[in-house]
Amino acid sequence: MSEPLPDRMQAVVVHGPEDYRLEEKDVPRPGPGEMLLRVEAVGVCASDLKCYHGAAKFWGDEHREPYVQVGRSPGHEFVGEVVAGDEEAFAHHRVAIGDRVACEQIVPCEECRYCRRGQYWMCGPHDMFGFKNFDGAMAEYVLVPIRARVHQVSKQLEPHHAAFAEPLSCALHAVERANIKFEDTVVVAGCGPIGLGLILGAREKNPMNLIALDLDDDKLALGKACGADLTINIREEDAVARIKELTDGYGADVYLEGTGHPSAVGQGLNLLRKLGTYVEYSVFGSDVTVDWSIISDDKELDVLGAHLGPHCWPAAIKMLEDGKVPVEQICTHQFALADFQQALDLVGDTSGASVKVSLLPGRRG
Repeated sequence: MSEPLPDRMQAVVVHGPEDYRLEEKDVPRPGPGEMLLRVEAVGVCASDLKCYHGAAKFWGDEHREPYVQVGRSPGHEFVGEVVAGDEEAFAHHRVAIGDRVACEQIVPCEECRYCRRGQYWMCGPHDMFGFKNFDGAMAEYVLVPIRARVHQVSKQLEPHHAAFAEPLSCALHAVERANIKFEDTVVVAGCGPIGLGLILGAREKNPMNLIALDLDDDKLALGKACGADLTINIREEDAVARIKELTDGYGADVYLEGTGHPSAVGQGLNLLRKLGTYVEYSVFGSDVTVDWSIISDDKELDVLGAHLGPHCWPAAIKMLEDGKVPVEQICTHQFALADFQQALDLVGDTSGASVKVSLLPGRRG
């Protein structure tokens, strides 16, 4: 250890839906193969909010067992400074004391059929920082197991900008799933953190037309700053009709859904052309109902899911370090750990008051 560690720390602890509390806990001590990070920044994700409000995906229903564990600290979008560990951990992760690192959300078991086939992001047990079997980073310190996927990030970035690597990597994976071609018209639904990442990633693929949809003009302007050729405010204009008009009546080639709102699903199915591609990234807080005959009999669509950001972290980090992401505009609000409730409430504010909200555990007051 290069510095004496405190015995106690502040951490947010999950006690149940809408029952998250700031508590004092022991600072974890790393065991063999483990590292300890001093958390610099942790983003508040829409999935954090849906978990907070009790969505069945996390808390279970008649078809699913609960996924989130009571007593855990949430927070899976984080960067931190390595402050303790052993040589096994440092050699495995190729880091040293003082380095800044980001960790992928998933902590793969490396033993299930998915991990053995290299599909670690779909790991069967699916341990994940902040949800299952590992505390997340809404705390002053977080323990990193040897099974974690760790990536170094430049200290030249502001901490909350560096933490944007997590949602950006997720968006890049969804873009990879879409198999975008140069001649494509690509539509991105939503200009929140994931949607903006989808726009940034799609722009790197250089389709013929890249169109962003949202309800908020300020967020649409940010979509433009991220590379959209055209923006449509769906509150004011019929997106399906406009896109068909722009494509000789055919519809878009690719639709990337990043809103998590049920209405965006039917919208995407309707604005795609026959043989088009739909990629779903969002976590939904409620059930979605659509006419599935559009997928089959009407259009024979390719409908793909996307989960986490496998193999996209280096690209996401490079985009941030190269200044290709307007993070000053995206990362709109930062709070002290003690103000976590304000951060959650702001993420849940549907008026468009924020884009990316983060907690800075080192901030006081």
